[in-house]
Amino acid sequence: MTEPFVHPYIPNTAPESKAAMLAAVGAASVDEFYADVPAELRLDRPLDLPAPFTAEQDLVRHVEGLLGKNVSTRQRLSFLGAGTYHHYVPAVVDEVIGRSEFLTAYAGEPYEDHGRFQALFQYQSLMAELLAMDVVNVPTYDGYQATATALSMAGRMSGRRRILVASDVLPAKLSKVHDFVRVHLDLEFVETIDGVADVAGLVSRLGDDIAAVWVETPSHTGAVEAQLQKISDAAHAAGAVLVVGTDPIGYGVLTPPAEQGADIVCGDIQSLGLHQWFGGAHGGFIAVHDDTKFIMEMPSRLFGLATTDVPGEYGFGDVAYDRTSFAHREEGKEWVGTAAALWGIAAGVYLALMGPQGMRDLGELLLARTRYAQQQLGAIPGIALGDTAVHLREFTIDLSGAGLTAAGLVGALRAEGIEPGVAVGEHLLLVCVTEMTSQADIDRLAAAIASNTDHQTSETISTLEEQSA
Repeated sequence: MTEPFVHPYIPNTAPESKAAMLAAVGAASVDEFYADVPAELRLDRPLDLPAPFTAEQDLVRHVEGLLGKNVSTRQRLSFLGAGTYHHYVPAVVDEVIGRSEFLTAYAGEPYEDHGRFQALFQYQSLMAELLAMDVVNVPTYDGYQATATALSMAGRMSGRRRILVASDVLPAKLSKVHDFVRVHLDLEFVETIDGVADVAGLVSRLGDDIAAVWVETPSHTGAVEAQLQKISDAAHAAGAVLVVGTDPIGYGVLTPPAEQGADIVCGDIQSLGLHQWFGGAHGGFIAVHDDTKFIMEMPSRLFGLATTDVPGEYGFGDVAYDRTSFAHREEGKEWVGTAAALWGIAAGVYLALMGPQGMRDLGELLLARTRYAQQQLGAIPGIALGDTAVHLREFTIDLSGAGLTAAGLVGALRAEGIEPGVAVGEHLLLVCVTEMTSQADIDRLAAAIASNTDHQTSETISTLEEQSA
C-alpha cells in the first residue's frame, strides 16, 4: 500500500492533520472552500511542478537556476515602461530603508517604531509640497488601489454611480480599478482626440448623475493633458469630483493637477526612489485639499504632529484614526489592506535628496529625452508618432508604414539585446525613456529599428520583383 504523501515544504499536509482541520471547521473536503469559484476557472490538473527536493542544497540550486533566467536592465538596453519605470535610485535610499527600525517595523506603534511615524510624516509633507496639495496619506498597496479608492470616495460623497473616464488608462490599471469599483460604480469612456481628452465630448456626457471625471496624466501612452482646467470647470459645474491619476515624477516642471482644479490626485510612487526590479516596488498615494469632507472619506492612515508633555517638543501619530477601516473594522466604509509604508519612507528620502531644484532638473531632462526620442524614431521612413500631444517619458510609434508588427519588432530587437518597448497594438509600440536612457541609447534604438525597416523594405521589393517576373 502506498504511503500518503506528506509535502516537505508545506505544513499540515499529513492526512491526519488535514482531517483534524476539516473537522474543526465542519467541512467534508477542501473543495468546499472553493464552492463559489466557477468550475471553468479552476485548474483541473495538478500544478506543473518538479518533485520536491528533500535536500536543501538541491532546492537552492534549483531555485538559483530559475532566478538565473531573469535578465535585468543592467544586462539589456531597455525601453520598457507601462507602469514600472527604470529611474535612478540613489544609494542612500537603500541604505536608509535597510535600517532595522524601518525595515522590520511593519505595524508597530510609536513606542516601538523609533522614528517611522516621523519619517512617514515627512514623506507626506514632501509629497504635499510636490503635488501642491495639503493632505497626503500613508502609502496604500499600490497606485491601482489608490485610484480605485479615490473614485470610491467620490461615489460615497456624491451618492452617484457614474464615472466618466476621459483619457487613455493603462489596461492593467483599468482592469484592477474596475474590479474594485464595479459593484457600486459604473465606468463610462469618452474617446480621446490625438492622445488627450475630448473636452467637448466630455461636456456633452456630463449630468447630475456623474460622481467623478477620471483623468490620467500622463496617460497610458505618456500624453500630458493640456486642458485640465477646462475639464475641472466642466466637472464642477455638473457637481462632479475631478480625480486625476498621475505619476509625481514630472511635477518639478509640470503644473500640478491641484493647481488646475483637481479635487483628488492619486497614483503610484514607484518612480520616486523605488527600483524597477522585475515588476517594481509599488505604493499608492492619495492627495486632497484641506477639506474635512474629503479627508474623512480617506480610509487609509494619516500621520501628523502631536504635542507632548515637554514644551516645544512634538511627537507624531495618527490623525482622525476613527475614520479608518482599521478603527471601524467590518463597519468601515472601505477595506484597506497592506500599506506600503517602507516605500513611503524610500520616496521621502528620495524627495529630500532631490529637493525642488533636483526635481525641476529631472523633469526638464525627462521632457527633453522624450522629445529627442520622438524626433529620432519619427524620422525613420515608415515610422509615425502615435499623436502630437506633449509627452513625458512614454510615447507610441506606429510601425504600419514600415510594414512591421510591434510583436515582430520586439522579437527582432530582443535578439540584439534591446527591449524596444511594449506592443500595445498590432503595429503600435509603446516606448519609454528615463534619465537612465542616454542619447546614445536612443540613437542605438533608432538605428536598430531603421535596420529592420530597411530589411523589411528589401524583402518587399524582392517579393514584388518575383511577382512581376
